[in-house]
Amino acid sequence: MSRQSVIQILLIAAVLAIAWRLLIGSGQRTQALRRLGLLFLLGIVIYSIIDPSKTWTNLAKALGIGRGADLILYGLVVAFLGFVVTTYKRFRAMETRYTRLARRIALDEAPTAAEHVRSTGSAVTLSGEVPPSPSVKAADAD
Repeated sequence: MSRQSVIQILLIAAVLAIAWRLLIGSGQRTQALRRLGLLFLLGIVIYSIIDPSKTWTNLAKALGIGRGADLILYGLVVAFLGFVVTTYKRFRAMETRYTRLARRIALDEAPTAAEHVRSTGSAVTLSGEVPPSPSVKAADAD
């Protein structure tokens, strides 16, 4: 097995491991791992600024990749994948929260059956719609 195929297998395994970890984790441990990864990346960036000539090239050759630019590209692809997965998870969580909040507000502001009978004189409207509560009418007037 050539060195290039070894690094390809390692990169694919890394992408799958990161995706799996990001998909299942959302607690303090995952946040701590992200911060440690960011600190590690910060250290590598600072070192490569100090010694830019061969840092990435030497690391790439040690891993069996031809150029340092290719190694950086692979790293950016993995980082982008992590960003996409975390952003997707955040938006899904936010959508769930907003849906629950909207349902809660709708239930809290919905008039009771007794209020509906008092305001309309009947238990059922022709259209089947429930009239808005007074708080909605007051908010619409603003």
